Amino acid sequence: MQILMLEHNGWVPNNPHLPVLIYLKAIASRRIDLASQSEGTFSANGWPPQWRDGVYGYHHYHTEGHEVLGIASGHARMMLGCPDGFVVEVRAGDALLLPAGTGHCNLDSSDDFLVVGAYPPGQREDICREATSKPQLVNINVLPFPDQDPLQGVHGAVCKYWVGRHIQ
Repeated sequence: MQILMLEHNGWVPNNPHLPVLIYLKAIASRRIDLASQSEGTFSANGWPPQWRDGVYGYHHYHTEGHEVLGIASGHARMMLGCPDGFVVEVRAGDALLLPAGTGHCNLDSSDDFLVVGAYPPGQREDICREATSKPQLVNINVLPFPDQDPLQGVHGAVCKYWVGRHIQ
């Protein structure tokens, strides 16, 4: 696991209290495809899967949901923290947990790059591509924690790295 704390970066707020969690080789299955395995894992841990697709090739962030990205196939170079952030390389079986406000962008990916995206119940993907408003910043800071880690359940990394860091 990699932990990445990001600061405000230009027009991207990132999350001032919660780190990005990068789970390497978190999802593996020889029985079913990784997209279905990711969806099953996320669902079992209270994160309903919302979509299967790639990651946008432009810098953006979300203010209305914490987001988990399960890499179901292929590989990509992604930038986190935008626009002068950190480049991470992800491949099938990896997952990224992005707290609300975290900038992200697909810099380059293989033709078979496929991601499963999920959010905690009641949270959603809003696509933000410009500086945050004051109400959006407040929302990022008070957005509720998920009940469980999307990959590791009740005793997972969310409990270790997020609980106790949230400012309300």
